[in-house]
Amino acid sequence: MTGHDCTVFVLPGLGLDGSAARAIAGGLDARFRVVAVELPGHGDAPDAPDGSVEAQVDAAAAVIEAHADGGPWLLCAHSMGGKVAARLAARVRDGELPVFGLLGMVLLAPSPPTPEPMPDEKRHEMLSWVSDGPIAEADARTFVNDNLGAPLPPATERAVLDAVQAVSPIAWRRWLEQGSTEDISNTAGVLDLPCVVLAGDDDDQLGAAAQPALLAGVYPRARFVALEHTGHLLPYERSAEVGQAIMRLWDEIVVHSALVPAEWGRLLSSPRTTDRVRRTLSRRALPDDPAYRSRALSPAQLDLLREIADRLVPQPAGSRIDVAARVDADLAAGGGDGWRPAGALSDDEAYRVGLDDLARGWPVSEEEQDALIAAVAAGEGVDGGRIPPDDLRRWFEDLRVDVVREWLCHPASLARIGYDGFATGAEDVAFAGFETLRADARDAWEPSELGKPVAEDGLIDEGEAA
Repeated sequence: MTGHDCTVFVLPGLGLDGSAARAIAGGLDARFRVVAVELPGHGDAPDAPDGSVEAQVDAAAAVIEAHADGGPWLLCAHSMGGKVAARLAARVRDGELPVFGLLGMVLLAPSPPTPEPMPDEKRHEMLSWVSDGPIAEADARTFVNDNLGAPLPPATERAVLDAVQAVSPIAWRRWLEQGSTEDISNTAGVLDLPCVVLAGDDDDQLGAAAQPALLAGVYPRARFVALEHTGHLLPYERSAEVGQAIMRLWDEIVVHSALVPAEWGRLLSSPRTTDRVRRTLSRRALPDDPAYRSRALSPAQLDLLREIADRLVPQPAGSRIDVAARVDADLAAGGGDGWRPAGALSDDEAYRVGLDDLARGWPVSEEEQDALIAAVAAGEGVDGGRIPPDDLRRWFEDLRVDVVREWLCHPASLARIGYDGFATGAEDVAFAGFETLRADARDAWEPSELGKPVAEDGLIDEGEAA
């Protein structure tokens, strides 16, 4: 047991350190573990080899790889950290990092993947602060005051001033001259995962008014929240609201997800799982969008498909995959089983016609729904239906396969049925296959629930629980 439900990795903004993560942690309950990711030249982190965003991502990734436990995690990123988080999330999405389980993001007045809007006059002023070495207290105070909507408590203000003065002049200069002006939008792409963006209405460049235009195309599922009388330093100004946003997002994720057990997440993060497989399963593990709108089907057809899916693939409470929405998205993208008889309807057309026919006789009670499903599968048709029973039966076979496939290809489902064959294709380990093929026994690398481990001598370790 990990002792927590979710890890939150916090990437502070320019000039800030781990105190930002501690401020946010104070607003979270015991379900969360908070890990500060101090970026190069900030806090205790050394300078990066160069000033690129990619170098900062490398440094952040090393911290996350070291602290990820295989369970689900969120990114919480402020200002400069937001730009780093976008590229980091893209690398996780693409399977490039040996980590698994990113399910959502909370962004605080983030710097966008495109060049950060900043007046040249302000940039030059901030660069002048490090022209002769570390930032002086007077300049640090100017920076803090310029970024606040209201004064901070004295102890909090002191922590922020100390963090700003401790920043490496090299890191400060590199961000202003290179990182903030870099355009990583092509490599970040579209990040289709749950996201909340908080910003203050007293923040000129990266505030609530600017964020939708800067980020809506990157985060299509983003929810934008404006905070009144708030400047740019959200981790300190509005730590309670940040904590509430994280907990609310997590509650939504749990409702619309099937979570992968931590031990299986560690296997997906291991060298036994190839980047390509990790990329595919990471995308499948993302929470379903509660605001999903049908693309290939009508809303009524999608609702009916959801009811059918519930009868075909019963799912436990708290571990739900919206298989119907995933089928609809696949149909809209031109997916299918790859063949159709000559002259037959396309997959999406067949679904629309078939669902409309089922709707004519679809009952209310689950017992009657099960009886109708059995009748259609047996070729008995639907009362009042217009499709010949045998044609309806053949199409319904496709529907059943599609629904079960969408459920089964999710990594939480693979864990539920105990299938770990996805971790046997790596080429950069000595041997990636199975060594033990015995009932109630497992190789040492397999999740512990699959049986008792077998040692190199072929003997089962009876002392370890299965």
